Amino acid sequence: MFENFYAVIMAGGSGTRLWPLSRSSRPKQMQKLFGDDSLFQIAVNRLEGLFPPERILVVTIQEQANQLHDQHPVIPIENFLIEPEPRGTAAVVGLAAVALKDRQDGAVMAVLTADHFIGNIKAFQSALVAAYFTAGDGYLITLGIQPTYPSTGYGYVQSGELIGTYQDKPIFNVLRFSEKPDIIQAKEMISAGDHYWNSGMFIWQVDRIIEEFAEQMPGLHASLQRIENNWTRPNREESIIEEWSQLVPETIDYGIMERAKQVAVIPVQDLEWSDVGSWDSLFDVVEPGDEHGNIIIGNEPILIDTKDTLVYSDQLKRIMAVIGVRDLILVDTGDVVLVCHKDQAQKVKSLVEQLKSAGKKNLV
Repeated sequence: MFENFYAVIMAGGSGTRLWPLSRSSRPKQMQKLFGDDSLFQIAVNRLEGLFPPERILVVTIQEQANQLHDQHPVIPIENFLIEPEPRGTAAVVGLAAVALKDRQDGAVMAVLTADHFIGNIKAFQSALVAAYFTAGDGYLITLGIQPTYPSTGYGYVQSGELIGTYQDKPIFNVLRFSEKPDIIQAKEMISAGDHYWNSGMFIWQVDRIIEEFAEQMPGLHASLQRIENNWTRPNREESIIEEWSQLVPETIDYGIMERAKQVAVIPVQDLEWSDVGSWDSLFDVVEPGDEHGNIIIGNEPILIDTKDTLVYSDQLKRIMAVIGVRDLILVDTGDVVLVCHKDQAQKVKSLVEQLKSAGKKNLV
């Protein structure tokens, strides 16, 4: 039934807010934060039963492609699409759309992430199936996450009228997208009851998203057409490199979704979702390692009178010893020790930018 349904995993990011663990050479999707599998491996594993390996595409950069393939070699190497350099998620979606248009007429693509945590796999796959059938009516669908608190770190989607159901799963028109709000706005959205976190996961027909590119992003569409013309020729790689150098970076949210026609949201209950965007987000998805709410990843530390603190260490010859603190994040990667308060975790990205400006690119 789903022979024309493809998963496209976006896996080219650097995850700077999880520095110093996440580096440009080993970004967060390659890291093992939840046991023996990396975030990328977990992202592929949760597709089992719905998408066979041959219908999973991975869009990444050259520096990461071989490592990602080594982590999941069942995905054919030709399914790894290489973008010469990051140009935003709109370009990622466009490149995958060109590849799928060449591969199969009438393809439907689910644009997914390589670095999110999803605990409820059954609910996730059920939502994808509902979105598949909704996409058949020409809709561009986003999966909406039921908010659990008034987050200022996520974008929001406001739902409108009910357009249908699939197995008792409601599907709504989208009234508008809102970017990261302040705390007052976030509280108002939660109280309204019709707002959801924008998960960054989208489902649509390949032909429909190309149609939207033509209407809303004509420059990118023209580049994609030139790449498509060379897709089966020996100069395909050179064509992609040439076109990529001219692209203006843009997200699929800004570039397409906010002004697109026929946009729908499928709210997903109990998904147990986190974008694992920062160290403090791990408190939402990792079970505490002791009765004091401490998160322990990697080498076991020594903790005394310590509460609600995350301790990460991959240094087997060095022990983290912590006394009398709470609400901290402590990370030891050998060449860097990060210490920050839990409510300051979003500033790690700024720290990385400061290191780049100081010329210390070996640390990022």
